[in-house]
Amino acid sequence: MTALTATLLIHMSIVSATPQSYAEAHKASMKTGEPILVLVGATWCPACINMKSSVVPELQRRGSLKGVQFAQVDIDRQRATAGELSNAGVIPQLILFRKTETGWKKWEVTGGQSPESVEQFIRNGLPEEKTASTTTVSKR
Repeated sequence: MTALTATLLIHMSIVSATPQSYAEAHKASMKTGEPILVLVGATWCPACINMKSSVVPELQRRGSLKGVQFAQVDIDRQRATAGELSNAGVIPQLILFRKTETGWKKWEVTGGQSPESVEQFIRNGLPEEKTASTTTVSKR
């Protein structure tokens, strides 16, 4: 019973962890130089709910979000920020910003993802790649 209780408490703390706002992630990234990973979604979107309730906690459990500043942006509550960050109307959308010698680079992927595909997305966005677009990172 004690092991089960401990496991449930750990799981609850991971799932209920409050994500950073984009402004907090941006500020931390400016200090640390770490990339910013943003999940853009909505409370009414089933794939977004799955990303928030299953995929993100699994990534946290695996330690896959270490080394990146992670934020969530709700398109209904943070319409201006979502509009600046996202080029597509498809949600959920993961956006990775990484600072390079030539400026900020941006990678995007849309739709529901597995923990493995998000890990691959993060790995692919970390090295300098020709496929990334140069962008300005908003301070919102």
